[in-house]
Amino acid sequence: MRKLLPILGTNGASHPGGRSALTCRFRCGDACFHEVPNTSANEYVGDVIAGALSRRSMMRAAAVVTVASAAGTAALTAGAPEAQAAVPAGHGTDKGKGGKKGKAARGLRFTPVAPNTADKVTVPEGYRQNVVIKWGDPILRGAPAFDPDNQTAEAQAGQFGYNNDFLALLPLPGERNRQLLVANHEYSDEVLMFRDYDSDNPTREQVEIGWAAHGLGVVVVEEDRRTGKLTAVPRHHLNRRVTATTRFRLTGPAAGSDLLRTSADPSGTKVLGTLNNCAGGVTPWGTTLHGEENFNQYFANGTRTTDKRYGLGSGATGRKWERFDKRFDVAQEPNEVHRFGYVVELDPYDPDSTPRKHTALGRFKHEGATVRLTSDGRPVVYTGDDERFDYFYKFVGSKRMKKGSSRAAREHNLSLLDEGTLYVAKLTGDSPAIEIDGTGKLPNDGEFDGSGEWIPLATATAKGAVSHVDGMTAEEVFVFTRLAGDKVGATKMDRPEDVEPNPVTGKVYVALTNNSNRGVGSNAKADEANPRNANKHGQVLELTERWNRADSTKFAWSLFLVAGDPDDPATYFAGFPKDDVSPISCPDNVAFDDHGNMWISTDGNALGSHDGLFGVATRGDRRGELKQFLTVPTGAETCGPVIQDRRVLVAVQHPGEVDGASAANPGSTWPDGPGKISRPAVVAVWRADGSDIGE
Repeated sequence: MRKLLPILGTNGASHPGGRSALTCRFRCGDACFHEVPNTSANEYVGDVIAGALSRRSMMRAAAVVTVASAAGTAALTAGAPEAQAAVPAGHGTDKGKGGKKGKAARGLRFTPVAPNTADKVTVPEGYRQNVVIKWGDPILRGAPAFDPDNQTAEAQAGQFGYNNDFLALLPLPGERNRQLLVANHEYSDEVLMFRDYDSDNPTREQVEIGWAAHGLGVVVVEEDRRTGKLTAVPRHHLNRRVTATTRFRLTGPAAGSDLLRTSADPSGTKVLGTLNNCAGGVTPWGTTLHGEENFNQYFANGTRTTDKRYGLGSGATGRKWERFDKRFDVAQEPNEVHRFGYVVELDPYDPDSTPRKHTALGRFKHEGATVRLTSDGRPVVYTGDDERFDYFYKFVGSKRMKKGSSRAAREHNLSLLDEGTLYVAKLTGDSPAIEIDGTGKLPNDGEFDGSGEWIPLATATAKGAVSHVDGMTAEEVFVFTRLAGDKVGATKMDRPEDVEPNPVTGKVYVALTNNSNRGVGSNAKADEANPRNANKHGQVLELTERWNRADSTKFAWSLFLVAGDPDDPATYFAGFPKDDVSPISCPDNVAFDDHGNMWISTDGNALGSHDGLFGVATRGDRRGELKQFLTVPTGAETCGPVIQDRRVLVAVQHPGEVDGASAANPGSTWPDGPGKISRPAVVAVWRADGSDIGE
């Protein structure tokens, strides 16, 4: 049996999976250490939304009790040696013992990178890389060069933000060899940003720098055609920063609702900033979408049942932002938190445009949002709620996209996500429950599979909105979407993160990162879609919409991948021989190349190796063949990714974010070398000979 790399660090018992305590604290507010928000005690009765609804709405809500039943990562240390493990015999090679011989799938013909703990970005033989842009690099006119010891909020607002996550590369007509890079800046880690940070008493300047480090970034990048190197173009007129204080429009059926009105915005249509943007997507009409994920951690003093369902704490927050702006204090501004947790749409080609938050796509911890069109040109958006035992969703628009780049067409297309129906997924397995024992053992039919349906929650039209959930108004459904999913009996999943349609095959894939609470104590036990109790490694779900129509309300599903060590009987790689695959743990974001191969980035590898990027064939006789393409430095997570014919782009998020690390004592020397502060950055990878990736 293959020997795993050791799980490094001393806090494994406290932090399941491969995350450090520092990551858990700043990225999601220690979500895994709090009570699972989806519990049967969360009754939908009058006090759920007391003080937020109209009297008439409260009377309707008081008569209803929810029918939903519910139940409810060992750290990699800073001092880890750079130990490049050899590829285990047969794992990830083209001639595995007992496996398939011959060439890998097109697009995946590279020598797989071995699991390792090297403090660098490790790429396959014959490939080259460069850092495209780093936290603090100036991108706007007037922004100074990065100086970590003299940083200001004004400077940060003109510089590339912190903790880059989702990436998009868009065409830039008329500018040869240039593209438009759009990035999420998910969260700030003040311990790694400031040498003198006192978590109990942050300064106003540090807090305002944190506000400016969040949000979105738009920057033009240029390719060197001779080498493949990609570099940022500072001070281009399209470059832009969107931060926690940028003005946004709330649009769609809940805009203007009493639930969204605050003392600063009695209209309920204007909100400052976007927070914790994780993954996202590119629309067919040329805009980008960005999911607000762990927004709950920024708001203090949440005591209502709805606050608990969304994971708000009852006391102070970790960053203490509420000391400097009352909107982050639920006790003072009870509706401000209702204005976060949406999908944001940005027009990156118009630096003066006002970004939008689309309430019709629901409010929860959006990992991202990806779009495809129906046969008649209507948008369908897939998105997951990244929480233990929460759900994944689909929105089917009612208006058709207009082609062209005229102002009228662009304005019309920016309204496409405000009208349509929001659905939540319910899955049914086709094997007897007795065959799903929580170990990951395949049922007698040899596959985890079944059928599913999209349950409608609410429909928004130009004339108003209609709820399909008993006891909830449409506005309540769009603002308290988790409660609506509870009431209709949606299937509780193992942290549904990225939900992406394959543009070649039309199948839809859901990355389920992990759920160490599955089957533990009184929490929900394994089911056919989530077949392992205490699930450390996660799985990838494959959906086939009926008639391959994006607007269908029925689908078939199967588990395409059950992650972990290939030597573990509880793993599965779409039936491909396991001697021929790389080990993988905690799938997070996914993307596709032009061959239909899926590329998976990981978050919190629980096998002892650093996180990485993997490619896997989704069709043909190599279906399920998974190969590791790269690994990231110590403490980092692999984000993005973007897969082009001749380039792979990844966001290296939170390098050095390991237990015991600080700005004065970095946990990683990447990317600037010893003696420098660790900086999140974007990395481009290409073939040294200029050929296509994996060919």
